[in-house]
Amino acid sequence: MVGKMLKFMRKSKNYNQEELGKRINYARNTISQYENGVLQPSFDTIEKIAKECGYIIYFEDKSTNQRFETKDFDRKDI
Repeated sequence: MVGKMLKFMRKSKNYNQEELGKRINYARNTISQYENGVLQPSFDTIEKIAKECGYIIYFEDKSTNQRFETKDFDRKDI
């Protein structure tokens, strides 16, 4: 599922794997392996790809609709 989301984000910007890889300093084959589920990217990598493609990652509490983004807290606090 993560791979499909990464591929969707990349294609929404009309980037090929090579171009996205260059933009975030990853090899094309690494991007391919993430998209095909061969490798599991870290959350930091997912966030890096999302940001490069113009997306944000947020979390929402369904019961309260409270929402926060990763930029809303310091990772040291987790």
